[in-house]
Amino acid sequence: MSTAPLQVAIDGPAASGKTTVARATARRLGVLYLDTGAMYRAVAYLALRTGTEIDNEAALARLLAANPMDLELDESAPLGFRIVAGGHEMSESDLQRDDVTAIVSAVSAHPAVRSEMVLGQQTIAEYHSVVMAGRDIGTVVLPNAQVKIYLTASIEARIERRRLQLEQAGVDVEFHRLAQEIEERDRLDRTRAVSPLAPAPDAHVIDSSDMDAQEVVDKICAIVAAT
Repeated sequence: MSTAPLQVAIDGPAASGKTTVARATARRLGVLYLDTGAMYRAVAYLALRTGTEIDNEAALARLLAANPMDLELDESAPLGFRIVAGGHEMSESDLQRDDVTAIVSAVSAHPAVRSEMVLGQQTIAEYHSVVMAGRDIGTVVLPNAQVKIYLTASIEARIERRRLQLEQAGVDVEFHRLAQEIEERDRLDRTRAVSPLAPAPDAHVIDSSDMDAQEVVDKICAIVAAT
């Protein structure tokens, strides 16, 4: 008898550790990993690269139609997969640029952009067991996921994690500036009209402020095993 693919949804605010935890969880479970935030960053980067107005939803929709996003699974890549659009492979440093971070919430708030990204994400999860990280996975993308996690942490812990992430990507940024960026991202994510950031009613909420990534992965895998 065939079984439905395993779907593990991991949501949470910026710099809560979703990417690190989701990728490690997927590796532990032997399933695919997809960071949906990287997909939205790719759209933002593509908009900057082509000079597309980020407040023009129709223009962004045309941009995506003309530059289909191709995800190539590659465990050796920093993200665990490669993103190619418009004939250009986007690096981790491309996606973590300050100007990309500054506009990604505005870009991802457009219904046309979200619907296109969500369709691709759902198609992947329909055919493959997956651990998917983002901000609306358990509420919108995979509302029937067998396991839903909402990962959070203190603002101080999140700032430090983002600083280390950027440092590894070769990006240098000041603590104060990071704090402002994360707080503004929180505000935009929680107040946007389409798919605002919020835990699913049936999500397991994990505060990772005083936990390392391995401890969080252990806890998520225990939840999966008990499901």
